[in-house]
Amino acid sequence: QQNKEEKEFKCPTEQGNGNFADPVTCRRFYQCVDGFPYLNRCPSGLYFDDIQKYCTFKAEAKCGPLASTPTATTESPIDLAKKCNAAECELPYCYCNKDGTLIPKGLDPEETPQIILLTFDGAVNLNNYEHYRKVFNGKRKNPNGCDIKGTFFISHEYSNYQQIQTLANDGHEIAVETISLQMGLQDKGYEEWVGEMIGMRSILKHFSNVTANEINGMRAPFLKPGRNTQYKVIEDFGFIYDSSISVPPSPVPVWPYTLDYKIPHECKSGTCPTKSFPGIWEVPLNAHFVESYEGGHCPYMDQCVLHNHDAEEVFAWLQEDFERYYYQNKAPYMMPFHTNWFQIKELERGLHKFLDWTQTMPDVWFVTITQALTWITDPKTNKQLNGYEPWNCKSRSTQTPKPCNNSNKCALAFKEPTSNISDTRYMETCFDCPAVYPWLGDSHGSGIPGRDNYIDQSEGGGGSAGRGEGDEEEQK
Repeated sequence: QQNKEEKEFKCPTEQGNGNFADPVTCRRFYQCVDGFPYLNRCPSGLYFDDIQKYCTFKAEAKCGPLASTPTATTESPIDLAKKCNAAECELPYCYCNKDGTLIPKGLDPEETPQIILLTFDGAVNLNNYEHYRKVFNGKRKNPNGCDIKGTFFISHEYSNYQQIQTLANDGHEIAVETISLQMGLQDKGYEEWVGEMIGMRSILKHFSNVTANEINGMRAPFLKPGRNTQYKVIEDFGFIYDSSISVPPSPVPVWPYTLDYKIPHECKSGTCPTKSFPGIWEVPLNAHFVESYEGGHCPYMDQCVLHNHDAEEVFAWLQEDFERYYYQNKAPYMMPFHTNWFQIKELERGLHKFLDWTQTMPDVWFVTITQALTWITDPKTNKQLNGYEPWNCKSRSTQTPKPCNNSNKCALAFKEPTSNISDTRYMETCFDCPAVYPWLGDSHGSGIPGRDNYIDQSEGGGGSAGRGEGDEEEQK
C-alpha cells in the first residue's frame, strides 16, 4: 500500500529535497530525497503544517498541499531595521554579522566552548517534573565540576509552582511563555502581550518566589513572534532576550544576535520584528536535521519524526545534528523540548545516551540562556573557563529561596472570560491559596477581574522598569 501511494506522489521538480504535504491526509507528509518520495507519519496527535513544513498541533497546522505564496507583510515599511553594519555594532551591547554564523570576537572554533542550551516549554507539573529531574540528575557536570543547567519557558495553566520554585532554587533559569498559550497572539495588540507576558512574570513572583529581575527572557507561543509589538514589550519591561524566531535548515547554524539590525536569515513564521530594537538579544531556534533529512527538520526536538526509532538510532540522530555545530562554528546547540518527547521511552533513552556521551567532551557546557549571553557579550577561551565567574557554582546564583516541603494544594474556581461555564483548576504553591485561579488581568487570583495594571510600570511609562509588580508576601 505504501509503495503504491509513494509511486503516485510525484516530488515537485522545481523545489528539490524537502517535506511536502500528503494530498490524502494531514497526518502524513512526503519527504523528497533526490526526487524520490518517502512517506512519513506525524507523531501521535500532531499534524503536518504545509507552511512551516513540520508536524505540529492540530489547531495551528495549515493542511496542505498549499500553493506556495510569499507571506504578505501587514506593517508599512517605515523605519525598518537596516542590514548589519559590523563596524558600528560592538560587543557587549550589539552583535551582528552578515549571515549570523560568525563566532563573537573572531574566536577560533578550537578555542570556543560548545554551549548546549536545554530548554523546556509549557507548564511544569507531575506529567514532566520527574523526567526533568532525570535530565538534571546531579551526576551530569560541566567541565568546571558544576551541575548542568537548563532554561524553562513557563506557561501558567496546569503549572505546579512549588516544583517551579524548586527548579529556580536549583539554579535553572525561569523565563515566560504567556499565561494562556492562546492561539493567534501574534496578531494581537500591545495590551494583550503585556497581559500575557508581564502577567506571567507576576504569577511566578507571587506563587514561586522568582523575582522579576531574574526573569530575563520570553518565548512566543507556537514560535509565532508578535511582530514589532512583542519586542516593544520586551524593551519597555526590561527583558534581555527573546527566543521565538526559528531559522530554516541551513548548513551552518546561526549564533544569537541583537536586534539592532535586520535579522540575518529568512523569517519562517512571517511575524518577525521589522524595526530596530537596540540591545535586545534574539536567541534563535536553528532547525534540527540530519543530512539525509530522515525525520524531517524541526525547531522543537519533538516535532521531528523519530518516534519509530530505537534509543540507539535517536542517539545517532542527535549526534549527527550536534556535530554540525561542534565541527563548524560552535554556535550554541539549543535543544528545545515539550513534554511530548519524554512520553516516548525510546526518545527519552536516546536523549540520556546523548547527554552522557557529551559528558566525555572537555569543551561542552550546559548553561542557561542568560549564562550563554553573558559569555557572548565578553567571550573567553576554553582555557579561561574553569575560573569563569558567571558559569561557576561557588557563589549562589539565584535569589529564589528554598521551597516548602508541604505545599498548599489549591482547588480553585476558574471561568475563562469567553465561556459561561465555571470549572475547577488545581494549583500547588508554597504561598496561601488565592481566591480564584489566577488568569489574564488578575495574576494574583484576587477574584477582581482586570485588577492588574502594568502599563504604568513599564520603563516607557515612568514606572520602575516594570520590575516591582505586586506586593511582597511572606512564604509560609
